[in-house]
Amino acid sequence: MITVQINDHITIGGPEAGLVLIAGPCVLESRDGAFKIAEKTAEMCQRLALPYIFKASFDKANRSSIEAYRGPGLEKGLEILAAVKEQFELPVTTDIHTVEQVEAAAAVVDIIQIPAFLCRQTDLLLAAGRSDRVVNIKKGQFMAPGDMRQAVNKVASTGNRRILLTERGTTFGYNNLVVDFRSLPLLAACGCPVVFDATHSVQLPSAQGESSGGDRAMIPVLAAAAVAAGADALFMEVHPEPDKALCDGANSLPLAELETLLKRLLALSKV
Repeated sequence: MITVQINDHITIGGPEAGLVLIAGPCVLESRDGAFKIAEKTAEMCQRLALPYIFKASFDKANRSSIEAYRGPGLEKGLEILAAVKEQFELPVTTDIHTVEQVEAAAAVVDIIQIPAFLCRQTDLLLAAGRSDRVVNIKKGQFMAPGDMRQAVNKVASTGNRRILLTERGTTFGYNNLVVDFRSLPLLAACGCPVVFDATHSVQLPSAQGESSGGDRAMIPVLAAAAVAAGADALFMEVHPEPDKALCDGANSLPLAELETLLKRLLALSKV
């Protein structure tokens, strides 16, 4: 398997790398909020010797309702991410939705994330690959794991082999997702480190009519299963008060519960 180097200190993939955490709010709500989450999560991860990457979206372009909060936008959002990166000396990642956003995002973030719904968009994948940043491709809810090889090939055709693949659940009936953990080794067979998104995987898409629901009580269960199945990194949305979050609160983990969960997952990982 190809390992992916994020910076001088973080490697994802390979038997010697250990577990990596990618975590933060679903969407940037404020500078202060992002700083609070980044600081507290970084402190936890430092105590646990767990490599940490901060994540947050500047725009959620696929919200259920036209009235839903989408985020601060590209310019202001990237300013906040740049400030988090500088203040806490953390690598950062965010998702992009159009080719035009790639250049600006690549000037700030360490990992460019391709949203699940856009994982087949050739021009977007090629632009991300040419950015010379690590590219994290989320597996579409409608995709078989093996079919992600074609998405990998599109990015790799640019000469960029720094690619991650993320499992985030598969569409199953109305307003529900299911995780088939066979997908982790199948994604790994594409030659890339595998990330497991433990929070979007408990999402109930559009279950609340104008917004998605979720079952956050199942986050620890799925995260533990993913670690046992060999995930190289975990992706989680965390928030100090999920019930007050402006996006995806129902499937976000309370920040106060994160360290206890991470201790369990690290112990499992060492086994």
